[in-house]
Amino acid sequence: MRPQQLTWLDDLLFFLRWEGTQVIIHSLERVTMTRMLESKGRCLCGAVSFTAKNVSSHIGACHCSMCRTWVGGPFVTTECGSEVSFEGSANITVFNSSDWAERGFCAQCGTHLFYRLKETQDYFMPVGIFADDSSFLFDHQVFIDEKPEFYAFANKTNNMTGAEAFAQYAAASSQDETRTQ
Repeated sequence: MRPQQLTWLDDLLFFLRWEGTQVIIHSLERVTMTRMLESKGRCLCGAVSFTAKNVSSHIGACHCSMCRTWVGGPFVTTECGSEVSFEGSANITVFNSSDWAERGFCAQCGTHLFYRLKETQDYFMPVGIFADDSSFLFDHQVFIDEKPEFYAFANKTNNMTGAEAFAQYAAASSQDETRTQ
């Protein structure tokens, strides 16, 4: 699996979708982002395996209370787009966690497999289930204001509160609507 360098000429630094709401964090400078064209992984028991065609090497942590309740700590995740295929899909249970998103897990061993946006079918997958995690770069955290005091990451990351994340989303949505008109 070879990472491919993509240069983004727009102002996109990274994005993380939280609870069906696209949170976009903008930078005013040109950014080079590493993308892996394809990555594979599986659940703990092996009943479910997957291939994700467009996995971002940039990972982040969501500290919102829903994600922390779901995974028992911060949800350390990467964006995988909509091209994710599963083997053993009969072993996947999907929980309808909100009007806009659902969460999938292995019905046999309980491994958290994905957070999926209903409208776009974009997947956000826990980084721990990928077979090769050597290309990941931990560079952002969202809902930092909901992070409990009993843990902290040593990495220097771009941190946003929930309010900042939603404000960025609102601004980005307005820009996206203007671009499509």
